[in-house]
Amino acid sequence: MSSTGNRYPIIYVRGYAMTEAERDDTAADPFCGFNVGSTVYRATVKKEAPAQKFVFESPVVRLLADFQYHSVYQNGLDILDADWKPSPDETGKDVDGIPSASVIVYRYYDSGSELLGDGASRDVKVYAQGLGQLILRVRDLVALREGPGYSPADFRCYLVAHSMGGLVVRALLQNRDLDKGGARAYVDKVFTYATPHNGIEMGGVNIPAWLTANEMNTFNRDKMSEFLATLPVDGRMDYLPAAAFPAERFFCMVGTNRGDYETAKGLSRMFAGHGSDGLVRIENAALWSIDDAGKTRPVATAYAFRSHSGYFGIVNSEEAYQNLVRFLFGDVRVDLWFDVEGVTLPPDLPAGADVDALYQVELLAAPRGKRWYLSRRVAEEDSPACRTHKELTDPAKADRRSIYLSTVFLANKARVKQDRPTLAYAMTLGVRVPDYQVNNKFWLDGHYEGSSLFRDTLIIELAPPPANDPTKDWSVNYGWQTDTGGKASLPMSPKQLAGGKLQFIVPLSSLGAAPAAPGISGKVRLEVSAWS
Repeated sequence: MSSTGNRYPIIYVRGYAMTEAERDDTAADPFCGFNVGSTVYRATVKKEAPAQKFVFESPVVRLLADFQYHSVYQNGLDILDADWKPSPDETGKDVDGIPSASVIVYRYYDSGSELLGDGASRDVKVYAQGLGQLILRVRDLVALREGPGYSPADFRCYLVAHSMGGLVVRALLQNRDLDKGGARAYVDKVFTYATPHNGIEMGGVNIPAWLTANEMNTFNRDKMSEFLATLPVDGRMDYLPAAAFPAERFFCMVGTNRGDYETAKGLSRMFAGHGSDGLVRIENAALWSIDDAGKTRPVATAYAFRSHSGYFGIVNSEEAYQNLVRFLFGDVRVDLWFDVEGVTLPPDLPAGADVDALYQVELLAAPRGKRWYLSRRVAEEDSPACRTHKELTDPAKADRRSIYLSTVFLANKARVKQDRPTLAYAMTLGVRVPDYQVNNKFWLDGHYEGSSLFRDTLIIELAPPPANDPTKDWSVNYGWQTDTGGKASLPMSPKQLAGGKLQFIVPLSSLGAAPAAPGISGKVRLEVSAWS
């Protein structure tokens, strides 16, 4: 066990740099973009008005300030340089190795830059092998710092990756041929920002395999299948084999703002289209775990109205940072589900007609006392969870009525009042009235754009068992804003699940629902567990 608890080394793996110039820019940046901050929150409605100001210093600065992490650069050298040596301690005394709470940047583009290499890009498999070697190097350096009482077998690290960096990480985890040194056994958690887990599509077409210049075919699904050593499932590559890495230790941060992605003077966002962060489509940026029997379950996912990169980028955002540190260091995990029990159609629809509709389920999840959302899924931003009427009414598709919304992590450290033992968050759940189609034609009668079948805000307040007595019961209260005035005053009784999880069921509020048909009925399902 490290002397710094669960503050394991964080290894950052940056995203794709296509051209030599971009690789040079990357090589010239010590932290490869992990040190980029932002002073703008989001654009305002009025084009002529300035953006809202919100200072986010950068992930690196905040990790150093909030969690006392350390940079490993010393005297202008990196830990992979032959003549690198650790920085002295506070008294100036020489020490060995690096502290466990260190931020390490995997500088895999140095060799592909003209500044520090030959200017040639490499295959993802080469980068994955290099990542494994870096993990082993970090393990050895942490063991040196911890001293003789520390076993290298206890070493663990966190991998944090942006865009293509997440594919480099997955190649290491999923392709055993790329991990001869057994590095993946030391990976405790993985967090990806805007990674194209199912490849990249331009104009609705997957990047072709023949587009080999600058390794652009990395995002082709056939190419991905080859370097991940994993067969596609229904033509998709966004599945993480359970045997490769535990799903509960993986997190996907998804961007939903295409409008502020300015790469290629806006051409990228034009070809990526709606439902993207300007480069990666929302539906391709998350993962599902799949076991040997073919059973799937979602990997923890959250959504932010941020673009792939830039001033409004996802890495340099408070929302993504908060998800990152709560996933790495938080205390409580809550998986949010909406279980649909039934839907009713407008009574004026023609009897016996062939009817279908697309139901859009929205979510806004925010912790108490903060100005940002942990997860934001809104129809206008192309990020709601969607189901068709036929999916929700077909008895053969009962599993489609259970809708995964997101996962939130809560942290004792982030309490508004440290003397208050509870953790609280709000989740606004909305289901839009769909565009009904009758015999494949839009039904105009009775349609009011933007109206809802259900909309209300649920307040959840949790008190986990105290650390000195984990056998005590959880205390969880809830309250719908329309029923209890926004107070979590109603107790809930849990159902015990496997793996130490507790399940809490919350019925929908009556006042938040539409008073008559069309309508929707169901329950919010919370799967709660202690987290570390």
